[in-house]
Amino acid sequence: MLDKDTKTRINNARDVLVGKVPDPKSQVEQITIALIYKFMDDIDNDLIEWGSSKTYFTGEYEKYKWSNLLSNSLSGEERLNLYVNALDQISKNENIPQLFRDIFKNAFLPYRDPETLKLFLKEIDWFDYHNSEKLGDSFEYLLSIMSSQGDAGQFRTPRHIIDFIVDIVRPQKHERILDPACGTAGFLISAFKYIMESNKNAGTDLTPEEREALVSNFSGYDISPDMVRLSLVNLYLHGFQDPHIYEYDTLTSEEKWGDKFDVILANPPFMTPKGGIRPHGKFVIKAKRSEVLFVDYMIEHLRPNGRAGIIVPEGIIFQSGTAYKNLRKELIEGKNLWAVVSLPAGVFNPYSGVKTSILLLDKEIAKKTDKILFVDIKNDGFELGAQRKRINGCDLPDALSELIKYHDSIISGEEYIPESEMFNAVEIAKISEKGEYNLSGNRYKEIKLVSSNYEMFELGEVCDIRGGGTPSKNNEEYWTNGSVKWISAKHIGENNKIGFYELITENAVVESSTNIAPVNSTILVTRVSVGKVAFADDNYAINQDLTYLYPKTDKLIPKYLFYIVNSISNIISDSAQGLGVKGVTRSYIQSFKIPVPAPEIQTQIVHEIESYQNILESAKNIVENYKPSFKINHDWRLVELGEVCEKITDGSHNPPEPKDSGELMLSSRNIFDDNLVLDTVRYISPEDFENENKRTDIKKGDVLLTIVGTIGRTLVVTDNHPKFTLQRSVSVLKPLNMLNSKYLSLILRTDPIQEYLNNNARGVAQKGIYLKTLKELKIPLPDPDEQQKIVEKIEEEQKIIAANKRLIEIYENKIKSIIGDIWEE
Repeated sequence: MLDKDTKTRINNARDVLVGKVPDPKSQVEQITIALIYKFMDDIDNDLIEWGSSKTYFTGEYEKYKWSNLLSNSLSGEERLNLYVNALDQISKNENIPQLFRDIFKNAFLPYRDPETLKLFLKEIDWFDYHNSEKLGDSFEYLLSIMSSQGDAGQFRTPRHIIDFIVDIVRPQKHERILDPACGTAGFLISAFKYIMESNKNAGTDLTPEEREALVSNFSGYDISPDMVRLSLVNLYLHGFQDPHIYEYDTLTSEEKWGDKFDVILANPPFMTPKGGIRPHGKFVIKAKRSEVLFVDYMIEHLRPNGRAGIIVPEGIIFQSGTAYKNLRKELIEGKNLWAVVSLPAGVFNPYSGVKTSILLLDKEIAKKTDKILFVDIKNDGFELGAQRKRINGCDLPDALSELIKYHDSIISGEEYIPESEMFNAVEIAKISEKGEYNLSGNRYKEIKLVSSNYEMFELGEVCDIRGGGTPSKNNEEYWTNGSVKWISAKHIGENNKIGFYELITENAVVESSTNIAPVNSTILVTRVSVGKVAFADDNYAINQDLTYLYPKTDKLIPKYLFYIVNSISNIISDSAQGLGVKGVTRSYIQSFKIPVPAPEIQTQIVHEIESYQNILESAKNIVENYKPSFKINHDWRLVELGEVCEKITDGSHNPPEPKDSGELMLSSRNIFDDNLVLDTVRYISPEDFENENKRTDIKKGDVLLTIVGTIGRTLVVTDNHPKFTLQRSVSVLKPLNMLNSKYLSLILRTDPIQEYLNNNARGVAQKGIYLKTLKELKIPLPDPDEQQKIVEKIEEEQKIIAANKRLIEIYENKIKSIIGDIWEE
């Protein structure tokens, strides 16, 4: 576990460097080299204490010993020159093990500022070789903040995803383990820790001989000498005295082609250099794409009962190119693949929003089953935005547990299929029937009918289904004085209605690929914003992102078709595929089966739904248009907030390190008008909470106001709220007795106050309100009795609003119940 002092020193070293070395990767390299330099000197000093003689810094290299660098007798320039020369010469010192010499190969100092170097060496001097085991964790922390290597399509794999894959694959102490694109050796170290921990938990700690044999079983390749250097250090700090990491081009070199492994773990580069790769002729799949070749390499280099966990981009999953299809065919028909885990887009943020999946290979298991298990991870325990903050809930533990049960049930011959919607076991015959070998799990999801009373028809059997197009924007005649309404996805609102349109000419329709969706047709977005649905209240020409469905038989009523398609819109959306622009094919829509009752039953269903819809729309109009308001008497005294509040402050400007559990620290994202939303929260330790809460000391009656990001939301603290402290995006106002807390919350939400707050927000990246500005804000202050009357009036109105919200909930559930009865879910 990384301790606070070590983490602080690493951060200090980075802070020293950042002005001269802004690139995080270069910072990591400089800290790495300096740490190994310092450790070699520590080892020499130990030898002297034990009555032996130095090993490393002797003879002509003695002048480079670490203590000389820190001598006060050196001027800044002398120290700089000594360090620069040392970096150049250490790799030539034959007294130093080859491992260290490789680390110093091509090492250099990227700046020439004596003061920066002095401060940097002072921070590094704090570290001690005797704490190298602890430093293994700290080095992993250092690597975790390193930026992506975008030019090579490489992105550092999040630690929790690495551990998840290793826990599924379950490497053993006697097995040979490879990462053919090892980067900083994250997979290898996770596998090493897994083996050590699993043996310890089983009460069979490894003997020194077994541990020595274990570390010799690990190998890693990387094409980048920088990555090789970082891997060597990372493994060394985790107890690998002679790590087997090689600067090696996995895809074009043949030297190690004959090596086979029991376990392969990898997140290979996703990007192919311009012009493609020119691999040698030993690959089974003929390709020039790096992601295809890497997966092929791993298949070929597994032993007969070998296992693998591989992170791949979406192209591997469904791209229609010949190489991609042939690879998927080899994975499936070659009896290699047993499961595919879909990860949410954003796992690699902030470096890349690329969508990825995990291929799980096991040559023994694949021979014993005729199914592939698909797992759909929606929540990996972190936000999917740039910040990747920890959030509540995580699908990974359940996925891991069920994957292991499923895997082991195949070995035992007792088939076990997980029942959660996260899992879908699909027969290989179904995956391979069209020759695409598509590995997108959503493609094979079906609505499970318990006992439908209605006959099922494919949409293509009962509907005319057509897409559209866009007339050329370069031809002004198509877009001038037109009479035909033309729409795209942007014209369809979230309320299933067409909000606006553009006009094109009849010639534009005739001379382009657009089609007219007739009045009463169902218009479905099948590209980009997939799943949005609208009912056509008129004839509309549609663009290429839309598809219309219109009954071609009197068995199907148009409005019933709309409601049934709208009920499956989420399934259609989840089935979208594509690299960048996602969509579903027309053949997919045509093959989708829907229940079709008798026309008179459809008419009854539509009538009942629309009667509920009318009630819903009325209730929604009341709720959406309501805004608390009251008449402000101009005779009321205007006072500054600072005059009528005992204290106005904000939350922490330097939040402590988040924890998996503990006390709540909230931000503006948790504060809504009159509501505390705890879907996404930050936890801090009880000790940190005590320190932070001294600033805010939140109590019943305090008024919270969001002042950074989304400005102007308010909440009155009550006894029903949990204990919490705040980040700086929320201010705390503690009213004096003359000011009613609920009145203050209401007045802050009025239009003039909201306008003041927004006009006075300052900042470039994210605007906020300074506390001084808040204290100077003037509010109208009636007497306490009048404040109470205003609050009571608004509370009566809010009871009506709450009743309408309940009405919305009831009637939305009624509609869901009708739809559910149709599907017999």
